[in-house]
Amino acid sequence: QVQLVESGGGLVQAGGSLRLSCAASRRSFRNDWMGWFRQAPGTEREFVAAIRWSDGSTYYPDSVKGRFTISRDNAKNTVYLQMNSLKPEDTAVYYCAAKYGGIARVSRDYEYDYWGQGTQVTVSS
Repeated sequence: QVQLVESGGGLVQAGGSLRLSCAASRRSFRNDWMGWFRQAPGTEREFVAAIRWSDGSTYYPDSVKGRFTISRDNAKNTVYLQMNSLKPEDTAVYYCAAKYGGIARVSRDYEYDYWGQGTQVTVSS
């Protein structure tokens, strides 16, 4: 069983920054993927970012592109989500997710095998 432990959430004013961390209990290789999703009350889970361990390829939806950056530290089996220029609409519970092996669509939550417990991010206006 793989465990993903998130940290770094909190309350921030609009325009501020936060960095989320996700530590994985299993080392990742080659074609493994890590992703970040978020879910606000009453909404569906939304794709935020994904990264491939082998070469660091990253993917973002338009809603966060240019503001959020996903990165990895192979030695620590940890993925980060740097969030800048935060907006009130970024308020949600943020989850990291892991897929060990190939993935067809990085933005689809059902592609991922393991999930963290979630961390709350609240952006005040």
